[in-house]
Amino acid sequence: MTGRIILAASVALRRGNRFLLVERGRAPARGQFAFPGGRLEQGESPEEAARRELLEETSLSACGLALFRIMDLGGDEDSGGVLFRLHVFTGIYTEGEAVARDDAASVGWYSVEEMEALPINASTLEVARRILGC
Repeated sequence: MTGRIILAASVALRRGNRFLLVERGRAPARGQFAFPGGRLEQGESPEEAARRELLEETSLSACGLALFRIMDLGGDEDSGGVLFRLHVFTGIYTEGEAVARDDAASVGWYSVEEMEALPINASTLEVARRILGC
């Protein structure tokens, strides 16, 4: 175990009652659905990383990003002791069509009910439910 902490950020972008999700195209999360996001780069704030990752993975930008929650994920044997400190932002969809880019195999808008049938981690589903008040 390394005990390392990696800072990351994601965006729970909502359009009506649907959330923008990307299907991860690379290991270790290949085939899993999640909010667009990733690791912070050197000198980058969590909000800057969230904006960059959203644009890189989907070609979209968002208005009114607001920090919704900070979550610690991993840190156990399965993750090799690596803890991801994830800054989850909410944002307002403005315009444009999402296009899968960078490490995203696909991208789409999903309701919570549709998300429940996807290969998705529990934390993504929990955040979506909390945002909608379910």
